[in-house]
Amino acid sequence: MLETTIILGSFIFFTALVGFITWLLTRKDDHGSSAGYFLAGRSLTGGYIAGSLMLTNLSTEQLVGLNGAAFKDGICVMAWEVLAGASLVIMALYFLPRYLKSGIATVPEFLEERFGDSTRAITSLIFIVAYAGILLPIILYTGATGLTGILDVKGILGLESPEVAADAPADAMGTADYAILWGAVWMIGIIGSLYAIFGGLRTVAVSDTLNGFGLLVGGFLILFFGLNAINSESIFTAVKELYVANPEKFNSLGGPDTSVPVSTLFTGVLLLNLFYWCTNQQIIQRTFGASSLKEGQKGVLLAGVLKILAPLILVIPGLIAFHLYGSTIANDKAYGTLVSNVLPTWLAGFFAAVMVGAILSSFNSALNSTATLFSLGVYKQMLHPDASDERVISSGKIFGTVLAIVSMTIAPLLAGQESIFGYLQKMNGLYFIPIFSVVLVGMLSKRAPKIAADIALIVGFIAIAVFYFVIQPMTKDAAIDLNMPFYDFHFLGLMFALLVGFQLIMAQVAPRETPYEQKDAGAVDMTSWPLAKPLGIGLIVVVFGIYGFFACINTIFPVTPAESAEASAAQVD
Repeated sequence: MLETTIILGSFIFFTALVGFITWLLTRKDDHGSSAGYFLAGRSLTGGYIAGSLMLTNLSTEQLVGLNGAAFKDGICVMAWEVLAGASLVIMALYFLPRYLKSGIATVPEFLEERFGDSTRAITSLIFIVAYAGILLPIILYTGATGLTGILDVKGILGLESPEVAADAPADAMGTADYAILWGAVWMIGIIGSLYAIFGGLRTVAVSDTLNGFGLLVGGFLILFFGLNAINSESIFTAVKELYVANPEKFNSLGGPDTSVPVSTLFTGVLLLNLFYWCTNQQIIQRTFGASSLKEGQKGVLLAGVLKILAPLILVIPGLIAFHLYGSTIANDKAYGTLVSNVLPTWLAGFFAAVMVGAILSSFNSALNSTATLFSLGVYKQMLHPDASDERVISSGKIFGTVLAIVSMTIAPLLAGQESIFGYLQKMNGLYFIPIFSVVLVGMLSKRAPKIAADIALIVGFIAIAVFYFVIQPMTKDAAIDLNMPFYDFHFLGLMFALLVGFQLIMAQVAPRETPYEQKDAGAVDMTSWPLAKPLGIGLIVVVFGIYGFFACINTIFPVTPAESAEASAAQVD
């Protein structure tokens, strides 16, 4: 009873502390104007941007999902994190200056300036549908799964699920499990909605930064205690034992049966990464609120440095869980099981609060971005062009409330997916690829016409949906089964090439009447950060270095048969 009281008490204390400090720092903010509510009054500095970028990304779909993927496939899944370092360099040096020069609040707004109002409308609707049906429910589901595992809610409540047979799959759920999952989803959703709907972007950014510090501390604590569970002599001894017992898990070049085959690094995986960090409204909205280009570049590149270190808390714990538990647990239960087993009781409440902070960060950021897209891209642009700021903000709050309820209803229905992170990346391709192709061509070509962008968005979205939901199911029992990440990512690469090629051909066949010239809106100071290019080049070199090291690690540090046999015996014991 005392143990339970300590866990719940510390959890409530740290969660409330973040909420109080966030309120203290943002209580005098301007929440009555569109610029204040949606763009934090263009007042965000590098530290807040980096913290918000990191925590919006480092949420439970990463902690639970990516560690679950590492549990299954090994270190090759670090591609999603390490490549992000290079993607953020491209964002800081190429995309961000163009976004800030236009003084925009949303990516669709940039596309309206470049192409026209129909392109903005189509993009806004695609974003809204994708966030509502894919992103928000996954954030809530993975958050609830991780939180209930760490807190052992079923044990605290004394609930059991006798209807689950002893020989049922590791991810089987009983009535009590579903009830707890629903309860956790709605608790997280309601709290996150309060931040996003009533606070605005700066409230989201400040709470993100506070929770981000806690998440990094908590993540490294799990890494430390996990390695200590393998071998308590020293961290280096534990790492060596982990590597010797599972050398195949440390190869950065994934095979065709893994979730990240090495060949896909240059097609779908790279494109999804570039879209996520350069064009995804949920992520980059806080960069639109930068006080200057200099501060924006500082924040984006600092986030790039942190992303290179992210595998330490997003991949290695999954390998540790595999070493400790083998195939006795489901992939997406790996992280929660590890945390609940290795974390001392007195830290469990703190880490649960950190997890809630991470969940709230991603959820409220996605919800805030979706409300922004609706308010500015649908309500004001399409329905009520003359609406006042008060009415625009009110529409966003109402839409955000409805969207939160829908997401909380859908989230528990995701239970049973083989790999929630793999499912997320696959579904992301539906809208990532068409939108990224249009944004990129819009920046590279001055002649590409609006009709080409509109067709690329619609046809791209429909074609990928047909491949996922019609063609792949038809080949499930065929000689060539297309239901593998290898085909998913290469198909996305092919679609991207076709969409870009189509738009460039249209730029020659039916070009716009006058070449596009971007105008400076004068929203912020556009002076670049002097260290942006040197730091960016350094980050890209480090990315290649990390990949090269792990691609050759089995050659650099070969494991002898005797060492392997000894480590396997120790692992079984």
